[in-house]
Amino acid sequence: MTDTPLVVETGSQVPDSCVIWLHGLGADGYDFEPIVPELGLDADLNIRFVFPHAPMIPVTINQGFVMRAWYDIRENRIEAEQDETGIRESAKVVSALIEEQVGNGIATDRILLAGFSQGGAIALFSALRYQQQLAGVMVLSSYMPLSSSLAVEKSDANRDIPIFLAHGSDDPVVPVDLAYSTRGQLEQQGYSLVWKEYPGMPHSVSAQEISDIAEWLQQALAPG
Repeated sequence: MTDTPLVVETGSQVPDSCVIWLHGLGADGYDFEPIVPELGLDADLNIRFVFPHAPMIPVTINQGFVMRAWYDIRENRIEAEQDETGIRESAKVVSALIEEQVGNGIATDRILLAGFSQGGAIALFSALRYQQQLAGVMVLSSYMPLSSSLAVEKSDANRDIPIFLAHGSDDPVVPVDLAYSTRGQLEQQGYSLVWKEYPGMPHSVSAQEISDIAEWLQQALAPG
């Protein structure tokens, strides 16, 4: 990743918390920027939102067309043949983004990972393996990649990490069954989570979901 991430800050003071929010396949860091004011967060939340841009890579499922992607997708069933190298490389990018914020004075337990679709997969993969406590992870219309590796790779530091898992019931891109499977595995591994399902919603974010995200973020990043 060479492009500089988009940064949006809320509140009137120097940020004391950070949300690193990863976009989906073919989008870029500007995709979720408009949601920040829609969240209507309390004025006392001084949050730095970081929206990175995925690298430009050829994507097999799209006839090798070069686009922004956190990893390659090789089959229609996105969980079937996974790009382990790409997934792990993107997790390294996320770790570097976290460390950059630590260098800017924000503690890891005030840093929250978020993402939509592919970005949600990388956010979840990274958060559960990160070796220092994070504030939470928000997974929108996504699933758990490389799920068989979680049991041996999960971090003790984030065994109690707050997790927000949300999905539309009519998602044609990432079927809701994958989200059910992800939820079940997380619970089996001892994680607690907030689950939100939106009837009739496709592969998108709804107004109700934005409201739910805002409520959860306010709790996860409450001052003090």
